[in-house]
Parts: sequence; C-alpha cells; structure tokens
Amino acid sequence: MNTEQAELFFSILTVAVLMGTAVLAVCLVAGRRLGALGRLVNAIRPFTIPLAAGVAATCMAGSLYFSEVAGFLPCTLCWYQRIAMYSLAVILGLAAVRHDPAIRRYALPLAGIGISISTYHWFLERFPSIDAGACSATVPCEFIWFEQFGFITLPFMAFTGFAAVITLLAISPTPVLVPGGTS
Repeated sequence: MNTEQAELFFSILTVAVLMGTAVLAVCLVAGRRLGALGRLVNAIRPFTIPLAAGVAATCMAGSLYFSEVAGFLPCTLCWYQRIAMYSLAVILGLAAVRHDPAIRRYALPLAGIGISISTYHWFLERFPSIDAGACSATVPCEFIWFEQFGFITLPFMAFTGFAAVITLLAISPTPVLVPGGTS
C-alpha cells in the first residue's frame, strides 16, 4: 500500500466511523423513542469497550503509519493528540481484556482532552491566524499533509477517533457499585 492509498483508506474509514458515531449519538440522545435504533444501542452495549479499544488502536496504527512510513513529521499538537490516543489504546485495551466498565472514569476525560486539541488543530489548519503560539517554525501546526473529500485531514481523523471513543464509552455499561468498593 502506498501513501496515497493509505490516505484514501483511512479517509474512507474516517467517514464510516463518523457516520456510525453520529447514528449512535442520535440513538443515545433519543433513547427509547427510536425503536429499532434503540435496540441497536442495547445490542452493541456489551461490545462498546472493545470497540473503543479498536478505534483507539486503529488511530494509533494510522498515526504511526503516516509518521514512520509516509514520513509526515508530527507537529506539537499532533504529539499532544498522540499522547491522548496512545494512552487510550493501552487503557481501553486493558479494560476490554478485563471487562472493566469503570474505565469510563479515566478514558472519558482523556478523550475529552484529545478531542479538544484535535478540534483546535483542525480549526488552526483552516484559520492559521488563530495560532496561540503552540506551533513551532520547523513543523507548523497549520501545515496540511493531505486532505481528502475537502475536509478530512490528520487532525480531523483524530477528532473522529476521539468522538467515536467518547460516544462508545457514553453508551457502555454502567459500572456496578459495590458497597465499600470503588466500582
């Protein structure tokens, strides 16, 4: 697979994950009023943590491909997003193996920080004048390595990954509180 094929593959994957996340978010908000879609949420609820781990791991693999194989140098904001996403890949993977719904307490804030950074980064690509000094001169944060479908760039891919993780964790099973315990 060459770099252009990888860009297209990960961009199509981003669109698919974005659409799935939007459907799940609507189902989450609308709740029981959606009938079949509400049943869809209940059907995938037991698999939300492994799915979130898969999303984070795929994002991690994609970012490693683009930096290590394609040679795209990560900027400062990319590194911050990587810190959040790589951490999510590890802790969600462990939570999936351990069947630990309490991971929401740790993963949701981390994903929230990541989505905030990726949102700012994507806007910075669009409006370079809003730079608050986070970027370096050698690898500027507003540099766009590639763009697919007129809006998908590396920060948008990260945004989609974080949004999917947040949505999946929001519908994941609630931890059972044990008297005298933490979860």
